[in-house]
Amino acid sequence: MTAPSAERAAERRAGRRAGRAADPGAWRPTRRRITDGLLAALAPIAACGVALGGLTTWVGSGSAGSPARIVVTDGRVLLPYGDVRDTAAFFRVTNSGGADDRLLKVTSPAVGGDMSLSSHRMTGGNAASARTVDSARVPAGGSLAMSPYGLDVTLRAEPGRQAGTYVPFTLHFEHGGRIDVQAVVVRPGGVE
Repeated sequence: MTAPSAERAAERRAGRRAGRAADPGAWRPTRRRITDGLLAALAPIAACGVALGGLTTWVGSGSAGSPARIVVTDGRVLLPYGDVRDTAAFFRVTNSGGADDRLLKVTSPAVGGDMSLSSHRMTGGNAASARTVDSARVPAGGSLAMSPYGLDVTLRAEPGRQAGTYVPFTLHFEHGGRIDVQAVVVRPGGVE
């Protein structure tokens, strides 16, 4: 560099320094600004740490991504009461897996006629209403307990059945496939 150009460069640098000192709005790293910046960055980092801890616990417990694991117990069929031709069957369905499943239908080689899933709801004046449903949800880590006051399987009563005998059923699930169970025949009032 020549002397005149070196002098001009030095003047420009000095002018910039003077301009910065003269501009009070210019950003300068102060202790307060650095502290505020670090605190602002700490919130998303803490949120990520909490989310990562939760996911680690979920995976460690064996529930992450595990399929539905369905177990059917407590199968019961009501004896018909009086001249009624239809009766109901009840089961307890437990899902110990990490994904929801759906009960789609129930079949039985020992029952004549159609069977359907029915949902019962109490209305005013001790009356009940029933409607047929296409399926029933079995939540992950939860259960579905059928009862006369909720969900049941409506079926045609077979003549000659006696309390204490067993009826075979197959429950069909969306993900869990088919599960064969036996339901014991009980008198009305034997199901809560």
